[in-house]
Amino acid sequence: MYEFLDDYVTGIESIDDEHKRLFEIADETYRLSKEEFLVDKYDQVRHILGELKDYALLHFEHEEAYMESINYKKMFMQKVQHDQFREKVNNLDLDHLDENSDEMIDEILTFLTNWLINHILEHDKQIGM
Repeated sequence: MYEFLDDYVTGIESIDDEHKRLFEIADETYRLSKEEFLVDKYDQVRHILGELKDYALLHFEHEEAYMESINYKKMFMQKVQHDQFREKVNNLDLDHLDENSDEMIDEILTFLTNWLINHILEHDKQIGM
């Protein structure tokens, strides 16, 4: 379901590779959402969230370092959006997860879908131009 398409290519290989991994994490989340016979998804969702937090932080570090190295003029806006991503992921209610893992998975997928598509297409692609 989640696939890194040519439309998302920035032309910066390291950033594109990291974006591909973020799409893979989104796809893992999607596959978990379709897992009908797994009643308790708590551990899997916590694992995905942990991986998402860790990998996104690493990616943002790399992306921001690259932008700094080329004196990217829209870097401040990128940092603001990265901070909003961090805040959203850090504020996901894990207490709610135990009772409603499917709702949490849907919330994560909606957020990731909007983020990956909008942020990459509208902002990250401009870095490579």
